[in-house]
Amino acid sequence: MEIDAEAFAERTRLELAEFAVAMSPAAMHRTVELTERESRIARRARDGRSNAEIGAELLLSAPPVEWHLRKVFTKLRISSRQELRTVLP
Repeated sequence: MEIDAEAFAERTRLELAEFAVAMSPAAMHRTVELTERESRIARRARDGRSNAEIGAELLLSAPPVEWHLRKVFTKLRISSRQELRTVLP
C-alpha cells in the first residue's frame, strides 16, 4: 500500500506553523509546485474573478474551484486571494 507522505508532511508543517514552531531553512525554502489546473484557477482568482466566473471559464462548478483554491492556499502558505498577487507572477 502506497501513501502520500507529502500530504502528511504538509499538514504537520501547517500545524507547527499555527503554534509558531520554527521550521528548518530547507523546509521553508522548498519549491512549491502547483498542478496545471491549480495554476489556471489561481491566476484567475489573482486577477479578481469569482469562483463562479472561474468555473464558467474552465467548465467547472464553483465548489471544485473552491476546493482547488484551498489546495493552492495551503501549498503557497497563504490565506487570501489578495496574497495571490504577491506570490504569483
